[in-house]
Amino acid sequence: MSVHNSPTLTPAATATDQVFQALYSQIVSLELAPGAKVSEAEVARSLGVSRQPVRDAFYRLSELGFMLIRPQRATTVTYISPQALHDARFIRCALEVECLRAAIARATDDDIARLDNHLAGQQAALDSGDKIAFHHLDDSFHELICNIAGHPKAWVIIHDQKVHLDRLRYLSLTVGAQTALDDHVAIMNCIRSGDADRAETELRAHLARILDVLDKVIATHPELIETSGF
Repeated sequence: MSVHNSPTLTPAATATDQVFQALYSQIVSLELAPGAKVSEAEVARSLGVSRQPVRDAFYRLSELGFMLIRPQRATTVTYISPQALHDARFIRCALEVECLRAAIARATDDDIARLDNHLAGQQAALDSGDKIAFHHLDDSFHELICNIAGHPKAWVIIHDQKVHLDRLRYLSLTVGAQTALDDHVAIMNCIRSGDADRAETELRAHLARILDVLDKVIATHPELIETSGF
């Protein structure tokens, strides 16, 4: 196991935050693959911190469903759960549809400009092949829609749920980033024209694509998938 600092860390982050972000990034990118054993001592040594913040970060990751902590046994990265993914997609879709409709009703010219800037950033990340940047910009586009809707709390809930989607999303970015951007452009055109019904249709189709990715991963990488409970 190799753990290195995440490029997104900031000096203001606590030691626990730093460990959490470093491990989270590696789990999402599959550098730490499902089933991988993770050692408190090794992580603490690699990141130059004591074992307490590592223990706290492990707990946070276990609460998100990314780590399995069992007494007297090795801590491991969890396998991708189809059931958790279906639940997360359902919750995300329900909340985002309402936020999108509210955002369309409330959006100002400045809001439209901010969303357009996000799309430009996504295009630049796609052109440069920066999957991590595209992943973050993809999230921030959806977050901004929730903020424009006047429901920033909705994104907090979505963020906690979508961790179950993120590993699959990352796997799909090599071939699916352009499709994701095209979907965002279609949604943006609906926001611009004020067409809430069409926007909902586009968003539902966009969020449903993860189910196709799941089917492909089950077929091509069954070793990543949890085999029980679905």
